[in-house]
Amino acid sequence: MKELVRAIFAPRLSVAAVEKLIDRLLARLSRSRLGPFVRLGRTIRKHREGILAARRLNLSNARAEALNNKAKLIVRRAYGFHSSRAALALILLACGPVTLTLPHDRFAG
Repeated sequence: MKELVRAIFAPRLSVAAVEKLIDRLLARLSRSRLGPFVRLGRTIRKHREGILAARRLNLSNARAEALNNKAKLIVRRAYGFHSSRAALALILLACGPVTLTLPHDRFAG
């Protein structure tokens, strides 16, 4: 069943194929005698339209997760800084909209 859940989020699947996979998964989960699987089925049923909309619009939280992971790594590297402002400055430098102009680009005509 874990692989069936993963298949729902596999790239390059049409929304119709995802709907069929969700229907198959929900059928299996509803027949399960294990409480966590039954709860998972209820949760998927409740969020079914949102899942399909995310697939239809190609939405993902991958960029947010990547940025969060990068910030966590920077904070870990900044352990021992005297203030949290220094860690925040490092995060903004690595992840923020800071654009540095190199010296040789300043004089390009």
